[in-house]
Amino acid sequence: MLETGNVPLKIALLTTDNRDHYGEYAEPMPQFGAAPEALLAGFARQLGVEVHVIACARQRLVPSVQLAPQVFFHSLFVPRFNRLRSLYAGGVLAVRRKLRELQPDLVHGQGTERDCALAAVFSGFPNVVTIHGNMARLARLQRARVGSFPWLTARLEDFTLPRTWGVFCNSTHTETLVRPRARRIWHVPNALREVFFASLPATPPETNCPVLLNVGVICANKRQLDLLTQAEHWYRAGLRFELQFIGRADARVAGVNEFLARVKAAERLGFARYRGIQSGSSLVQCLDQAAALIHVADEEAFGLVVAEALARNVKLFAFQTGGVPEIAEGRTGAELFALGDWSGLGNALSRWIREGGERPAAAALMRQRYHPDAIAARHVEIYREVLRTVS
Repeated sequence: MLETGNVPLKIALLTTDNRDHYGEYAEPMPQFGAAPEALLAGFARQLGVEVHVIACARQRLVPSVQLAPQVFFHSLFVPRFNRLRSLYAGGVLAVRRKLRELQPDLVHGQGTERDCALAAVFSGFPNVVTIHGNMARLARLQRARVGSFPWLTARLEDFTLPRTWGVFCNSTHTETLVRPRARRIWHVPNALREVFFASLPATPPETNCPVLLNVGVICANKRQLDLLTQAEHWYRAGLRFELQFIGRADARVAGVNEFLARVKAAERLGFARYRGIQSGSSLVQCLDQAAALIHVADEEAFGLVVAEALARNVKLFAFQTGGVPEIAEGRTGAELFALGDWSGLGNALSRWIREGGERPAAAALMRQRYHPDAIAARHVEIYREVLRTVS
């Protein structure tokens, strides 16, 4: 139903409901990743577009919810065969059935991490895919063994990308990785949630003992254990700060229990602590109370938290990896270092703290580049471009 007259452009957005991913089925409303959530907020204000969000779940949830006047959510009950070992066959089939009912103009798979891209490719409709994490790249970095989850996910990414009509790449880094495997690519950064564009605090945080943040899921790629080791060196050398870690810590993930034990010891010494999961307005409050963000991941397709921090005028110290340099380019107060250059990062951090911890002023430019309205409008332009090739 390509938009003609008063008939809206109908888009099916395939994504993950985090209630299913984390087993939080008691929550009444669907929960999405930060980037899809921001994009949906932008879609809610786009004229002439109707969006149907589809996600699979292993338990029965309210099957349909209206999220906004033109945004609808559909939960598909798929109790079996929607895991990697079955190649997500159950989810792919359930999504196909729902799409035949909805008859969208175009299907958009959000991410290659799970079933979304695969379901888009097998949807039977014109389709595109967004890369949120570069799974083949991560599998190489982790030296994933044959048959493991990262290895299989990388194989599925290699399978889906050449078969979709085009790929949304959130950074130049992702473009470079995707280009050899895709028919067509578009450079479209992730949107930031609107809460990160709220009014900035009138008074900057205290910098005598500045709060330093590290935000991200606790895992090997984000290098929280390495950062904790370095922070102890800085503290014992006389530098005064409080390093706060924010992010989900799943005890089933390798290294998480070691991190939790070591951060408790660091808290007793007084230089670091773990603040658990913070999202939305609570994360904004944490950023507004912090002086700097330290981001030291091995790989980032985009680097959403980097953009979020700069949108709140937080000083940035980060390794120059993935999409981070693109976000930080030309931003005052962003200092980047070669991957693994702890010495350079530590020296810069020490100098900045001793000089008073000045905050940057990058918020206005971040709004211009990453506001949901701008990113959603670009999506709609691309959808229409794709559909013109069909008609």
